[in-house]
Amino acid sequence: MALTLFVLLHCHTSQMREITQHPSLSTRPTPPSTTPTSSIHAAINDADEYRPPVWKSYLYQLQQEAPHPRRVTCTNEVENRPKYYGREFHGMISREVADQLLSVAEGSYLIRESQRQPGTYTLALRFGSQTRNFRLYYDGKHFVGEKRFESIHDLVTDGLITLYIETKAAEYIAKMTINPIYEHIGYTTLSREPAYQKHMPVLKETHDERESTGQDGVSEKRLTSLVRRATLKENEQIPKYEKVHNFKVHTFRGPHWCEYCANFMWGLIAQGVKCADCGLNVHKQCSKMVPNDCKPDLKHVKKVYSCDLTTLVKAHITKRPMVVDMCIREIESRGLNSEGLYRVSGFSDLIEDVKMAFDREIMDPDEQLETLHNALKLLPPAHCETLRYLMAHLKRVTLHEKENLMNAENLGIVFGPTLMRSPELDAMAALNDIRYQRLVVELLIKNEDILF
Repeated sequence: MALTLFVLLHCHTSQMREITQHPSLSTRPTPPSTTPTSSIHAAINDADEYRPPVWKSYLYQLQQEAPHPRRVTCTNEVENRPKYYGREFHGMISREVADQLLSVAEGSYLIRESQRQPGTYTLALRFGSQTRNFRLYYDGKHFVGEKRFESIHDLVTDGLITLYIETKAAEYIAKMTINPIYEHIGYTTLSREPAYQKHMPVLKETHDERESTGQDGVSEKRLTSLVRRATLKENEQIPKYEKVHNFKVHTFRGPHWCEYCANFMWGLIAQGVKCADCGLNVHKQCSKMVPNDCKPDLKHVKKVYSCDLTTLVKAHITKRPMVVDMCIREIESRGLNSEGLYRVSGFSDLIEDVKMAFDREIMDPDEQLETLHNALKLLPPAHCETLRYLMAHLKRVTLHEKENLMNAENLGIVFGPTLMRSPELDAMAALNDIRYQRLVVELLIKNEDILF
């Protein structure tokens, strides 16, 4: 066991040589008249009381005014039409013919095959009283740039919104990052201590002194003072790590406002970026201006292993990862005399089980069940009902485990790969997911009456 713990420690400390910072508050659909969570929790300082930010509605109004897509259908049957295009495909027609067909209204669109390069396709779109042509691609999703869409209609909708806003508000967008709300009442205030709490330790100590009388009271007061000083000293020793935000492109469901500039995040998908460690939501261009002050939240940091060290210690407010302390403590308590310590490898299955145990400790059991319950609600009704019925059956199977030797863990091993393997994963990726599949099915069986 000591060897296994050492291997875990070795895996974790090796990450210190591989740290790379990614320069790039949970998803909160925010209607135009409401305030995001980060601002609601802005701290109270001595001079000023909290004031909610004024979310700027200009870009939101422009999105509402953007032209709507109008598909121009082909009345003739077109040979060799790609199966992923519909009646908007007109075959091999010229730009002039496309321009004439689209002149009916703003937002009109069609797809044509290029005459110069047969086999390539062009999206022709009417905007600003002229026809714009975009090379169109398909790899399972439709795209003309970075964004990928399930349908041509969604692609055109997003394109019209973007064209309209960037045409009408080009100068406004260029100045969005000037005078941001971020520094005043946004995310940075989360770390400030509220004024009404600053003197609480002093008041508490005074109260203790009044109640403490006699020799026992003096001893208790001294002990309390020593403990308090030791705690303060330990807190002072925790380094003030600087951490860049780990921004990832994100699709927001419902209206969202940038938590840096307070402007609306426009578009149909991939409207901005979200910090994977703290949940901060901002425009892509605003992300370049955000200070390196990420405060990781355990709601977003779900793992101990394969996690950036600075992210981990800031999320847990510790000087170093707890797994390092625990492994070293365990090895020094009962493993120092083990033959081959730091040389003989541990068993990979045991190592993976212990790593998973550490990762599970990150999430509260109730939070774990709530997350699983929310995921189940996303299933189509037929899938959810079939899964519920099967889990109820497997729960009854476990009631006879003394005879059949099939507990929830064993059933998870059997049914995990069948129920949870994604058809998109290759064989190696699926193999790596087996342990997690077992764990999920085991939870479904044990908590069938709660989750469904």
